[in-house]
Amino acid sequence: MAKKVALLASGGVDSSVAMGLLKEQGYEVEAFYLKIWLEDELSFLGECPWQEDVEFLEQICENLQVPLHVVPMQKEYFERVVGYTIDSVKKGLTPNPDVMCNNHIKFGFFLETLPEGFDYVASGHYAQTGSFEGRSCLKQACDPIKDQTYFLSQVPFETLPKILFPIGHLSKPQVRKEAERLALPNMNRKDSQGICFLGKLKFNEFIHHYLGDRNGDIVEFESGEKVGEHKGFYYHTRGQRKGLGLSGGPWYVVSKDTEKNTVFVSKNYELLSNARMDFKIDSGNFVVENWYKNPGLKVKLRHGPTFYNCTIEPNAQGFNIYLNQSDQGISPEQFAVFYLDDIVLGSATICE
Repeated sequence: MAKKVALLASGGVDSSVAMGLLKEQGYEVEAFYLKIWLEDELSFLGECPWQEDVEFLEQICENLQVPLHVVPMQKEYFERVVGYTIDSVKKGLTPNPDVMCNNHIKFGFFLETLPEGFDYVASGHYAQTGSFEGRSCLKQACDPIKDQTYFLSQVPFETLPKILFPIGHLSKPQVRKEAERLALPNMNRKDSQGICFLGKLKFNEFIHHYLGDRNGDIVEFESGEKVGEHKGFYYHTRGQRKGLGLSGGPWYVVSKDTEKNTVFVSKNYELLSNARMDFKIDSGNFVVENWYKNPGLKVKLRHGPTFYNCTIEPNAQGFNIYLNQSDQGISPEQFAVFYLDDIVLGSATICE
């Protein structure tokens, strides 16, 4: 009897190719589109992209003979992801809603509420699964640029045996070729670049809707002199270079005073304390208890192909992390993800 798979479908090329490959491999597939678009709250900002997604999906599912379910999850998404994002921004922190979406919605609430009878949940993420010391773990995708294990690193390891990543062994160009081979209606559709709940909107537009403008000073870090004004410290992140509206640069955001609503900038960013070689993390989500004792560990501080070599020491609350070179954008509330070769050992929130 064929294994039954619930596929998280977005209307994009990646999840559609995943659907086609699963069908060819003999799985019984049903597609689920999670409707998390906040059209009631944000309709004034533009058209709802979910309608276009579903139109593509209806064509693809009809071609592949896959049942399609549209699942409303706006309430759960707002409670578990959007609320976290707004709260973090108000505190001057740098949230990562995509990490929280994967953990709490796609491989959290969806798995919890999935009807009985499904053997697996699958998605179009660029990732793979494997084993480490007898436990299921994440592995990097074959495409180092598209690899999405950073965003998946908080998914509990005990759920991984139930998850399939059908395109993790392919590069993006190979996925495009598979879409052509499968004659998918969306084979030429561009990749989505937005944060998951915003679709085509800009993050600052979303923040403006909930927090509004709050004018404050932009101050040169070294001299203490005012060099400009901003519309709210929460529109700016440490390490930011563009969007400051200052002449004579380049200028970089180096710190923020959330109580005084002041943004500090400098032209000499690399010389400042923000360019750091160490930070602390909480206890995090790790595949085994003594993960940090493995030699040759690497860490990612953001999505992308860049790694740092690191050494790790436990402390009372979590761990001290020491990098082999400095990084200019280490920010509290972001995630540090740790790797041993292509194995994801886990991740944790940066505390300070």
